[in-house]
Amino acid sequence: MKANFNTIIASETPVLVDFFAEWCGPCKTLAPILKAVKEDLGDAVKIVKIDVDKNQPLAGKYQVRGVPTMILFKNGKQVWRKSGALPKHEIVGAIKEVS
Repeated sequence: MKANFNTIIASETPVLVDFFAEWCGPCKTLAPILKAVKEDLGDAVKIVKIDVDKNQPLAGKYQVRGVPTMILFKNGKQVWRKSGALPKHEIVGAIKEVS
């Protein structure tokens, strides 16, 4: 997963990584919001979901302390990060800022 993940986030297209857990209530709230973000922005963003329980080394590398945590990457660099379920307009705004 690690090499593949590095390839994914190296994209020129912004990549929003959602670190989540199956048992997390706010993560379940965020899921349809992220779907709506993808519908609005289409190919202008890639959205990747990472289950922290199944990918603990990756969550540790990015110091994910709570879920959901979203990290936005562009060209392999972290350009934005927020924890918690956020409203769609805030997520879309962050993505458009780096596009």
